[in-house]
Amino acid sequence: MRLDKLLSDMDMASRSELKKNIRKGLVTVNGEIVKDPSTALNGDEKIVYCGEELTYSEFEYFMLNKPAGVLSASMDKKQKTVIDLIDCRHRKDLFPVGRLDKDTVGLLLITNDGQLAHELLAPNKHVDKSYFVRVDADLDENDTAAFEKGIELEDFTTLPAKLEIKADSKNEAIVTIHEGKFHEIKRMFHACGKEVVYLKRLTMGSLKLDESLKEGEYRKLTEEELADIKKSVV
Repeated sequence: MRLDKLLSDMDMASRSELKKNIRKGLVTVNGEIVKDPSTALNGDEKIVYCGEELTYSEFEYFMLNKPAGVLSASMDKKQKTVIDLIDCRHRKDLFPVGRLDKDTVGLLLITNDGQLAHELLAPNKHVDKSYFVRVDADLDENDTAAFEKGIELEDFTTLPAKLEIKADSKNEAIVTIHEGKFHEIKRMFHACGKEVVYLKRLTMGSLKLDESLKEGEYRKLTEEELADIKKSVV
């Protein structure tokens, strides 16, 4: 990989600015000043850019506890996105795996691993996603049966889903679905005559929300979490 592309991928500056700084001698590779932006690198070299030592990462993986009011998008000119919350990122190509509605909170995987994202979101993989939900009316066995059968909406019929009503609160439940179409859970409850007032994603495949993360907080995935989630889509 070219030196200027590597630094650009790590979001150090614009490509043109990087080339200027490299030619000014502001970059060292393994302790040696390098002034050619096209210098080929393997990615395991010790690189210092403008006095900052860098660690190159081809892929990054973050678990975010998404807060309400933030868009599940890579960028937006007017509103804050989930990527804006990741301060320690080294890559400029991060994106959220799937989308949570603006007012929905909870687990969101942020990465630049397109292959893993594709596997997690592919309809034929049927990756389970579970949510805590609170609605504006009591739930009963009719709702459980409707979710288990699949609910006919205007444009499609949902796959069978699992609705587990909380024993201590009849208007709260855990919902597990195998797809993730636009506003799907909210539309399913609406079809049952109820409106969702709070929605929080808890799991995606084997990945579980770290409940020690407050809304808006994030951390890198552990090696074990990453290995498990990759196994779950094989």
